[in-house]
Amino acid sequence: MTPIKLFAIAATLLLVACGSSPQHQYYLLNSKTQAPASGQAPSLGVGPITIPEYLNRSGMVYSEDGNRLHVARYERWAEPLADGIQRVLGLNLSAALGTQNIRPHPWARNDIPEYAVQIWLLGLNAGGNEAELVAEWRVTRRGEERDSEVTQRISRLATSLAGPDWQAANTAAAYSELLQRLSDEIAGVIRTQMEGAASDQN
Repeated sequence: MTPIKLFAIAATLLLVACGSSPQHQYYLLNSKTQAPASGQAPSLGVGPITIPEYLNRSGMVYSEDGNRLHVARYERWAEPLADGIQRVLGLNLSAALGTQNIRPHPWARNDIPEYAVQIWLLGLNAGGNEAELVAEWRVTRRGEERDSEVTQRISRLATSLAGPDWQAANTAAAYSELLQRLSDEIAGVIRTQMEGAASDQN
């Protein structure tokens, strides 16, 4: 067999192999809430969002036995995870508080929001039949001279996954649900603070 024929066979096999390779699948976190039609109060800043380094990658991360993690090769986030969390929190809080005045961090010094939400993600894992989110978060309020802390706490939230044969899409949906619940907690704190401030002015 001539070298030309060998080369042609090798090239054909390579093309077949490439054509049969699994394709990357990309997933997004999402918000199911509807943005308000109007409203500019309160102004709300979201971020910065800090995530653990083991999650700071495009491949989706799953927990296995003990302390072992599995980083998916073909199941990937369509955007950096911190950006997705910031985006979804902004949408959720906008709907919960009835404001379109959402500003992702960083914001201009001359345009500081009335309330700011900072997130430290401590864990975001899917394993077994459960997805879990652990986050420390802080809400601050702009003051005339300096910002004041409204609250700082740690939330641990969990939800079940769709049976033993759950897929990456189920993971993304579960994480989105957990972010909605986290947003509801944060919005509740801000709403209470706003009501207190309104009553002080009366």
